[in-house]
Amino acid sequence: MYNCHRSDRSIDFSHQLLLPASYPHSVFAIIVNHNSFFFLFYPVFQGEKMWGILSQKLGAARGLSSQVVGNYVLRLRLAPSAMPMRHYSSATKEMTVRDALNSALDEEMAADPNVFVMGEEVGEYQGAYKITKGLLDKYGPERVVDTPITEAGFAGIGVGSAYHGLRPVIEFMTFNFSMQAIDHIINSAAKSNYMSAGQINVPIVFRGPNGPAAGVGAQHSQCYGAWYGSVPGLKVLVPYSSEDARGLLKAAIRDPDPVVFLENELLYGETFPISAEALDSSFCLPIGKAKIEREGKDITITAFSKMVGYALKAAEILEKEGINAEVINLRSIRPLDRATINASVRKTNRLVTVEEGFPQHGVGAEICATVVEDSFGYLDAPVERIAGADVPTPYAANLERMAFPQIEDIVRAAKRACYRSVPMAASA
Repeated sequence: MYNCHRSDRSIDFSHQLLLPASYPHSVFAIIVNHNSFFFLFYPVFQGEKMWGILSQKLGAARGLSSQVVGNYVLRLRLAPSAMPMRHYSSATKEMTVRDALNSALDEEMAADPNVFVMGEEVGEYQGAYKITKGLLDKYGPERVVDTPITEAGFAGIGVGSAYHGLRPVIEFMTFNFSMQAIDHIINSAAKSNYMSAGQINVPIVFRGPNGPAAGVGAQHSQCYGAWYGSVPGLKVLVPYSSEDARGLLKAAIRDPDPVVFLENELLYGETFPISAEALDSSFCLPIGKAKIEREGKDITITAFSKMVGYALKAAEILEKEGINAEVINLRSIRPLDRATINASVRKTNRLVTVEEGFPQHGVGAEICATVVEDSFGYLDAPVERIAGADVPTPYAANLERMAFPQIEDIVRAAKRACYRSVPMAASA
């Protein structure tokens, strides 16, 4: 028996419905025995015969009609988390990250009937963070599929549908819950192309909020960049701005390989200037290419997701003290744009890496390694690595702030690398 725990509720998977051997192992249905009710978690895909097969199997196994089965859908109601965010620009064209993601999904679903969205509350509730707002009304329940709180189930069904040529976009309410589905992400999605000698492509996107939010505790605050960035067969994208969100999500959906798309909850409501080019429906950003957000000559600062904004703010402060910092928005963790990073370090001769994840085996550690391997002779100072504290995230607000990088931490690290700070012993 497998248990799926969610704080005050749990689901017991006590029965499994088997499909014919001709179907991929990750296409399956689960009957949940919960408080004497049976719930069927089933896919409804346009052009697929899976529902008919599942209905026949269920009828034979449980003696229930298709109508009865279809009426039992377990739902989870969670209110969206909101937090006031500052605005960056007064440009004529602006867009929130939330709207950028929503418009990218809408345009890709309109362009390709094989694209569909699946996850908890993506349909009638229009997304826990309203990323899928309006999509159910426009595309219907066969392409915007609400699911129970069974990440292992709907992630597996998504992978199976990708085997058959569909392009699922699987939403996790938070990537912390993706650990329930990590076997399908890594063993099914990431490895199938290699293990089939290139015969099977898995064009699937796993997306949702990643990293710390605010006051949600240790189990909902982890950054999974390094986790998934270490897995061959996956591509891992980390958007910062609205342009990033639109261009990278479109690229992820069009890509023939599995993509882990790590968003940030606290950026959803943030507004960014956006170009006319980025608003075009054909717009797409290249996977594996970083963006130099701010050019500089004295020190390189690499960051991704929310930390890009912190790095840019730190660069403004450093500029007032005569330090001209170059800020690189990684955009992609796997593949990592090593060429852009090394070219910048060879120009500035100094490096600070910034991330919210744990320091050990982190993204910053990988960047440090590649710079030491390829550009060690160009370094004029030790590399500075800024990361989250090596502890589970505290719940208390004051401790939580201390557990993650702040703008002043980046400023201090850059000044150390430029030999502008006073040594602690001298100031004692």
